[in-house]
Amino acid sequence: MTATCERSAPTTDRPWWTSALLGAGVIALCYGVARYAYGLFVPRFTETFGLTPAAVGVLSTAGYVLGLLAAPALSARSARGATIAAAVSATVGLLLMALAPGVVVFGVAIVVAGAGAGIATPGVAQLVVEAVGVAARTRAQSWANTGTGAGLALTAFTPLLPGDWRAVWLGFGLVAVVATVAAAWLLPRGVPEAAPTERGRGRVLPLLVVAGLLGVVSAPYWTFSTARLDEVRAGPVLGTVAWCAIGVVGVLGGAVGRAAQRHGLRAVGLVVWTLFSAGIALLALPEPGLLGAIVSAGLFGAGYIGLTGLCILWAAHIVPGAPARAVTWACLALGVGQTVGSPLAGALAGRIGTAGTLAVAAALGLLAWAQLHPRLAPPDAYRA
Repeated sequence: MTATCERSAPTTDRPWWTSALLGAGVIALCYGVARYAYGLFVPRFTETFGLTPAAVGVLSTAGYVLGLLAAPALSARSARGATIAAAVSATVGLLLMALAPGVVVFGVAIVVAGAGAGIATPGVAQLVVEAVGVAARTRAQSWANTGTGAGLALTAFTPLLPGDWRAVWLGFGLVAVVATVAAAWLLPRGVPEAAPTERGRGRVLPLLVVAGLLGVVSAPYWTFSTARLDEVRAGPVLGTVAWCAIGVVGVLGGAVGRAAQRHGLRAVGLVVWTLFSAGIALLALPEPGLLGAIVSAGLFGAGYIGLTGLCILWAAHIVPGAPARAVTWACLALGVGQTVGSPLAGALAGRIGTAGTLAVAAALGLLAWAQLHPRLAPPDAYRA
């Protein structure tokens, strides 16, 4: 393994999993609630404010990109401060959305909430480097990343709650206040590492290609999985259960850190990519059925969380002492992939249907096997 400038040891005596758990809590708030849960309520937002689903998506993405652009500088100044800033941004955005009197304030709130997600992942990645010992960092990084799945699971059934959506959103905001205060109180104060004396192994371009591919391949599932279940007359309850399965089973994606330590990033990545593609393909079957829909959601969730976690580990190896920069690049590539993939998937669905579009996405996922070529391979530095 290349030198990662381990001169400065973490200043906390806490077990590694406490930092991972706190980081996962912030990720759950910023992604599972502030970035992804709004998709469950877009029809209600449209009724209230007249915003189209495309407009809501554009506003959220704009905030996310702004947060990503700010994340490296914030993380370099204070990883703990950046992580708390992400939670504050998500909290303010959620409360503003719940209380917005008109479309302008609501649009600003979506941007503010999205910015929290953009700051969160690079901030948490940097915090783990500063607060967790070297031997446990891979596990801490991958388990902290599972917060997205936990957040998705916790919000999955909220659209079925009776009453106005503002009450649900206000509840999200109040929970976010508690989570933010807890993060500010409990997050460890790490010591920034000195600049690495050696450049980490691996080039950034293959990482960006893989992260972009993940964005393109995942976009059709995020966009059309619910519509596909409606086509096979699955009903709204199964759609909600499937969304919950994405989150619950997605938490298992945290196991990629330990697996990568033993077998290398490439080997683990190819296995996860194959299972991820199989999960997407299941929903493309003519009659996936109840079991097929839930298994599909579970494989997709665990695969998506696992692959984003592997991207974080890859990024952390490229810039060992300051992973926030490389994580930001990977998140931008993922976001670009999703931004490009969603309209392409929409155009394709208009021609061959949602099932055919999901089948194409599953086939594209197998392009990840190009990592067998040395120029596209990730560094296998995490092999024990």
